[in-house]
Amino acid sequence: MSSISILEKIESLPPLPKTISEIEEFRRKSDKEAFELLQIVEKDALIISTLLKISNSAMFGFRSKVETPSRAINLLGINFTISIAIGGTVQNLLMSNLEPYSISSDDFMRASNLSSTLAHLWVSKFDYDLKEELLLPALLQEAGKFILADIIVSDKKTEMFKAKIAQGEDVAAVEKELVGLSTSEITAKIFRHWKLSDNLIDMIEFVDDVEKCNASIKQKAQILDVIKTACNVTDPLSEENCAKAVEKATKYGLHTKSLEKAIETLQDRLLDE
Repeated sequence: MSSISILEKIESLPPLPKTISEIEEFRRKSDKEAFELLQIVEKDALIISTLLKISNSAMFGFRSKVETPSRAINLLGINFTISIAIGGTVQNLLMSNLEPYSISSDDFMRASNLSSTLAHLWVSKFDYDLKEELLLPALLQEAGKFILADIIVSDKKTEMFKAKIAQGEDVAAVEKELVGLSTSEITAKIFRHWKLSDNLIDMIEFVDDVEKCNASIKQKAQILDVIKTACNVTDPLSEENCAKAVEKATKYGLHTKSLEKAIETLQDRLLDE
């Protein structure tokens, strides 16, 4: 499929709802008040239900049930809440059949939420500000898979795609071979179309090809690559994917000990599911 068709697909996407524009505006402010964020999210029933569902999932391990959006914001923090609000809405707008990846939309949401939780547990151990900055891209970086899956299905390449993945071929390489672009490149194009922040787009765009990344954001792309590898949408936090992630972190010279600890913590929490 030509990149023009991909572009047409992206340009035909519905606009982001007003609530998300307001959240994105709020996200860029230097002084953020939880009360102001609450006023924005309370206008959107989808965001509230997503927020409460995720707050009550095993991956956070909160001791008592979270029943109000204000308590969710209080427990999750402002940036995590923003990530969940934007992430849930984006995935809802892109929603399509993910058959080529052999997963459902719920599987996808779960892997995305595990990604941002892993970013939180791992990156906070060595750089709090960086952790705050990476929560949203960690959650959203795989969003392009909805468009890719749509194209693969309409081009009748589903079985070929699945066969190549089953043989252990690199997913991003197969995406590029069959569609012309990888997930991270398509995600960046979607977010440009929606006029999300340049910083968010730049971090995501080269995750599938870190070597091409601008030196100023290379470390961020490397961290996102490690998180994406551990929380691979088809089998998040499997022993094999976690081993690959630790191997990448070692190659990139990142904090492997704290990564291993974060993975272990998250795997333990999931045993309670």
